[in-house]
Amino acid sequence: MIEKLRSLHKNSYSPYFHFPVSCIVVMKDGKEFSGVNVENANGTSICAERNAIHAAIGAGYRKGDFKELHVMTSSKSIGTPCFACRQVITEFFFGEDLIICYSLNGDSHTFTVSELCPYGFGSDDLK
Repeated sequence: MIEKLRSLHKNSYSPYFHFPVSCIVVMKDGKEFSGVNVENANGTSICAERNAIHAAIGAGYRKGDFKELHVMTSSKSIGTPCFACRQVITEFFFGEDLIICYSLNGDSHTFTVSELCPYGFGSDDLK
């Protein structure tokens, strides 16, 4: 997975912050969807995590189909998804699903969704 994530970094469009991020979501059926961050001059960028999750949704997958998410930042330290991404993660993943975060040098830390997003906002909160 590390080499796949490193290879994806070259697809990042990050001319402003120069901080490539790559992500691969793995579905329960084994299919993988990848995403990279895509920056925009006016600030309407999209993160790698949401890019990968939205690709899976566009291919017809839904909540319950996701198994795990792998994300790599271009930092020497391990980065975690931003809070916008965490909101999307809680929409499509279950609490026991895994989020594996990597540094560029291959160090990693594994979280459950519940650990990374302890107080998520979901559809039950709208009732």
